[in-house]
Amino acid sequence: MLIENNKEKNCKDFLFLHSFIHIEKSVTNSITMALQGKLDRFKKQQEKCQSTLSSIAANKAVSASVPNALAPVKFSTDTERLQHINSIRKAPVGAQMKRVIDLLFETRQALTLEQINETCHVDMKANKDVFDNMRKNPKVRYDGERFSYKSKHALRDKKELLFLIRKFPEGIAVIDLKDSYPTVMEDLQALKGGREIWLLSNFDSQEDIAYPNDPKVPIKVDDDLKQLFRGIELPRDMIDIERDLQKNGMKPATNTAKRRSAAQMEGISSKPKPKKKKNEITKRTKLTNAHLPELFQNLNNS
Repeated sequence: MLIENNKEKNCKDFLFLHSFIHIEKSVTNSITMALQGKLDRFKKQQEKCQSTLSSIAANKAVSASVPNALAPVKFSTDTERLQHINSIRKAPVGAQMKRVIDLLFETRQALTLEQINETCHVDMKANKDVFDNMRKNPKVRYDGERFSYKSKHALRDKKELLFLIRKFPEGIAVIDLKDSYPTVMEDLQALKGGREIWLLSNFDSQEDIAYPNDPKVPIKVDDDLKQLFRGIELPRDMIDIERDLQKNGMKPATNTAKRRSAAQMEGISSKPKPKKKKNEITKRTKLTNAHLPELFQNLNNS
């Protein structure tokens, strides 16, 4: 009886242990499957992220290779440009001509109608009035195909400028030279600085006149100008002379005030030396040139 009870107990223990092992395996399998599922989902998410990053990088490379000129034009910007062009083409004939002449003056190139239209938006093919007036304008040259700027004097450089000025010993107006070529004003100042020409203002029109500074060039001076020059009474004091020069825009070669101040500091008298009294001719003077009476008209009666 005792043996049977032990067998029954052992059988129950075996069945319990077997059931426990089976349950443990089932739980382990469930956990393993759950972990494997999570791992698979994680791998898929990684692949998706990698695909997204690759797509973004490819799009950036494509956009970088496309030039800016192909970028889409905003409607508002294009509308403003068209409105600007339309306002130019509806402007008066004189205003459109000025735009073209300014363009020709700045570029100094011969331009076709198409080039002018592209640059300053004046369409002379569509506007016959502008075209006809441009052909007749004295500041414009037209060869049947291209327009170019025509200056009063066809000069190209400083050498030709000096050669022209020397042809006018009585002076040539600077306003007639201004449009000769782009750097003509700089060259005029350079010639003046090199003492090859003079630039003097005309008192009537307040315009500069260019004169050649060449000793070989004869210059005729009017008698009225000579008398005016000789009739000018200069101040007796050099300080007054220097002040007058400065008032007329000229720099004095001396500085009397500074020189006198330095002399006073060194104890040197700054008073001008008294002029010696000229020997005047009187009636008591012995005359040796009595045959020239015109020399003695102002005899002193003393």
